[in-house]
Amino acid sequence: MLSNWKLLLEDRNRFFWVLQVAGWSGYALVHYIGSLMHEMRDIYALILLLGAYAGFLLTVPLRYLYRKIWDVSPWLLILIVLAASYLSAALWAVIDNATYWEIYKFGFTPDSKWFYFKNTIAKFYIMLSWSGLYFGIKYYQMLQDEKQKALVATSMAHQAQLKMLRYQLNPHFLFNTLNAISTLILVEENELANRMMSKLSLFLRFSLDNEPIKKIPLEREIDALMLYLDIEKVRFDDRLKVTLDIEEDVKQALVPSLFLQPLIENSVKYAIAKLEEGGEIIISAQRNDDDLVIVVADNGPGSTKPLDSLSTQGGVGLANTRERLQALYGRNYSFTLTANTPRGLRIEIRIPLEQVEQA
Repeated sequence: MLSNWKLLLEDRNRFFWVLQVAGWSGYALVHYIGSLMHEMRDIYALILLLGAYAGFLLTVPLRYLYRKIWDVSPWLLILIVLAASYLSAALWAVIDNATYWEIYKFGFTPDSKWFYFKNTIAKFYIMLSWSGLYFGIKYYQMLQDEKQKALVATSMAHQAQLKMLRYQLNPHFLFNTLNAISTLILVEENELANRMMSKLSLFLRFSLDNEPIKKIPLEREIDALMLYLDIEKVRFDDRLKVTLDIEEDVKQALVPSLFLQPLIENSVKYAIAKLEEGGEIIISAQRNDDDLVIVVADNGPGSTKPLDSLSTQGGVGLANTRERLQALYGRNYSFTLTANTPRGLRIEIRIPLEQVEQA
């Protein structure tokens, strides 16, 4: 039912004819109800129907006239509308009087010499009301069109922003990975170099295949992260340890694609790479009421900057993730940084829990 109404509103021509028929039918019905005490109401009903039909036909040319003069100056538009409404009313009054005369013959006598003029003026108000409704509906439709265009433009800008943020792949990651592959080839570790290249290819393919404006199951996000971490493990060997703690009931929760990768990259760069003995990255996810809570923690040296300002001034990775979350969820998210125990940095992200729809 709603879709039928939507189709009707979108088809402006059909919408006009529906309103035209409904409006003039309502005009005839209201006048008939008011004439129920008329002693010749059956004949009078016929007169009302013919009058409404005449009004229906006379207002159709007005529609095409108003289309032609739509872009003229306001004062000229008002003058043309007044003139067209009066001429249509006068013609309608002539037709109405002819109908009275034809049906009543010599039984109809005007109650005063101003009868025809007053009839014309009454019909002028009706025509003027029709014109006002026409322009009101047209201006409303134009306003809705402008709002729709503004929404489309905002949506396109929003998508462009998300794509820009999403495709800000850290060039250091690609440089370090390709450099590591080159080194492995030089030392004739061809099998390891080939495995690393395969992981990089899969990671980049995943990155290109998943639109930044769409969300993916958390399970797929973790799989992509493990591709990235497997690449880094080739560089760091046993110095990089990864621990996953993902609750089963949130594995199908929807998250922005690769939104955790910049955070993991920060942990590798500022935590693992700074420690000779290496370190550990812990990724956990759980449900908290209607929210999904994801934590990325490391046991690195932590930050020398104040944690309150780190999320906005702590480099591209943190700012990028925060901006993407804000673009996608507005104010309905949280992004907090705290010191990890016994050392390191802890990032907690809280977003609305959205589950993948089961087919």
